[in-house]
Amino acid sequence: MNQLIQSLMGMGGLTDQVIATDFLISTKSSIKDYSAALTETATPELRAALREQLRAAIDTHEKMTNYMIEKGYYHPHSLSEQLNVDLTASDTALNLEKKMK
Repeated sequence: MNQLIQSLMGMGGLTDQVIATDFLISTKSSIKDYSAALTETATPELRAALREQLRAAIDTHEKMTNYMIEKGYYHPHSLSEQLNVDLTASDTALNLEKKMK
């Protein structure tokens, strides 16, 4: 999203954080889904394919987590810092809703 539209909508640089968070959540979900599918698989070939997809999803999760930590979007080891990030994102979302009305 370009900076002008972000500024007009009151989002600033928050869109990168929103996209990264959504991607991380999706990756976590895919890890759960691959794990569940792996336990239900009957053929060795399919099991091997799902195992490879699970490994790739875990690698993606690690890269995304590291990216978010680097950018200051995610603080897995500090609940108070993460709470501040989440509250800021919530306030921005609520203010955005008000501006849209």
